[in-house]
This record gives sequence, C-alpha cells and structure tokens, in this order.
Amino acid sequence: MSRDFNKWLNTMRMSINRYDYYVDFQKVYKNTNEIKVELNILNSLIGSADIADDFRTLLKTYPNIIRVMPILLAKRESEIYCQDEKGGFLYDFAYDANQKMDNEVIERYVYFMDKTGLFELLEKHIINNLVDYVMGVETGLDSNGRKNRGGHQMEDLVEEYIKKARIEYYKEMYLHDIEKKWGVDLSAISAQGTTTKRWDFVVKTSEKVFLIETNFYSSGGSKLNETARSYKMIAEETENIDGVDFMWITDGGGWRLAKRNLQETFNAMEYLYNIADLERGTFNELFLGNGMEGYSATYNTYVVAENKSEYSSKEK
Repeated sequence: MSRDFNKWLNTMRMSINRYDYYVDFQKVYKNTNEIKVELNILNSLIGSADIADDFRTLLKTYPNIIRVMPILLAKRESEIYCQDEKGGFLYDFAYDANQKMDNEVIERYVYFMDKTGLFELLEKHIINNLVDYVMGVETGLDSNGRKNRGGHQMEDLVEEYIKKARIEYYKEMYLHDIEKKWGVDLSAISAQGTTTKRWDFVVKTSEKVFLIETNFYSSGGSKLNETARSYKMIAEETENIDGVDFMWITDGGGWRLAKRNLQETFNAMEYLYNIADLERGTFNELFLGNGMEGYSATYNTYVVAENKSEYSSKEK
C-alpha cells in the first residue's frame, strides 16, 4: 500500500525536547558544590569597606580561592587574557600549592578583580551570596550542553521503540563488525572497504539485518538536502545486498523547508519512517509480523560494549 508523502510530512513534529533537555541541574549542583568552600570565603568580601586590602589578606591565607575567579566571569578556562592601556597579561588561575603568593602576584589578582568589575559586584552588595550567584552562572553555561543532549534525544527515543519490539539489536555498530558477525559483504556501501561507517542501530531479525540511521531536524538548511540524497543512495546500494536493508528514521519541522529532496527519498526508500510511524507500531509489524509474534517472558537484547568491539547480552 503506497503512502501519501504530504500526509506523512504533516505528521512531523516541531520538537522532541524532554523536560531534562533545558538544564542539567544535577551537573549545576555538582559543579557549584565543588567550589562551595572557596566561594563562601569570598563571601566575606561582600559589602567590604576596604575590599582590595581585605582581598589581599584572603589571598595570603587562602591562596586557593584564585581557582574560582574565572567562573565568576562565566569562564570555565583556567587561563584568561586581558589587556588595557598598560598592556596585556595572561592570568593563570590553576591553583598550585607550591606557588609563591608574593606581593607582585597578589597585586596582579587585585588588579584583575578591580578591572573586571568583580570588586564592585561584591563591594556594593549587588549580590548577596556567591554560591547562589555561581549556581546561576552554571545554569546559564549549561545551555551550551543542550546541543549534545539534543543530539542524543532522537536516538534515545528510537531505542525505546526498538526495545518495546523485543528484538535483537545493536547500538553504534561499525560496518566491519556487521560484516564479521553475519558474514555479509557491505563493500557496496563502504566504497569497496575504504570507508568506515558506524550505524546508530543494527536490528537482526530471522531473515534480515537492518542498518538504521536516525536524526531530527528542527530547522532547515543545506545539510537536510545532503542527508536525504546520501541516504537515498545508501538505500539504492543496499538493494543489491542479500539479507540487508537500510532504514532511516527522521523527523522535525525542518523537513517542511526541504521537502523536495525528502520526497524523492521517500518515493525511493521502502523503509523511511518518522516518530508517528513508530507510535503506530511500525517496528512490531515489521520485525515481528503482527506485532505479537516472538514475544516471550524471557528475551535478549544486545548492545555494543563501550570499546565498540565486544558485545554483551542482558536478559530481561
């Protein structure tokens, strides 16, 4: 039964962001707690009447407080370069217990705190607590981690449906491992063995090996067209490999801006699905016939070990 591309495209969703996508608060708490002691020492400078001198005293007694100074400027690096009319200087905030905190070094840090505005932040009591302040900074910096978290969301979602199908599968499996395990020749999709390819998932049924790629595009761009053309080519190449098929699972509102190339691939590929297809039980139907065959109280799933060369089986 043929499928209607436009109806299929309309089932694409704009986002798959989960609740934990936006901020990894456990990471925020961990990073803040690791420097909580030093931050509380610096809290003594809040509202100081002579903050420069008080800071000098702290440095002499607790020189390790220098290691938290970069995060006060929302920087994770331990080195910061600054310059003004007096020239430039590379500040090193990696605390060394053997470092000599002489007057010249202390004055460098005093100058840094003054010129960056950190003294004013503390002296004028603009904030009440550096621990709370840094927690806010860490929350902001963690937004940079959304790209990495977002990159795995589609894979995690697809894996949930694969697990529900209770079928033998492998995660992040290399092409040469597939050839070795099942004795298939994949040179047609590896440029005669000259390129290395890692598949997001590989599913093994009684009759076939399915090579699966997944992705989600919330916005458009040239990459979508390139991906569609590339996967169409892979699908065509695998048609000549007995017992092997290529499956692509994609979604995202970005495809509505790149529908032409996707439609060409849609018309050429037998196994092209989106999330709505998975929700309708495509895996059960495809891998297990009617969706109930093959179910049992005990079954095995297989995932690639971290070293990507060994496999482990766990009974569920």
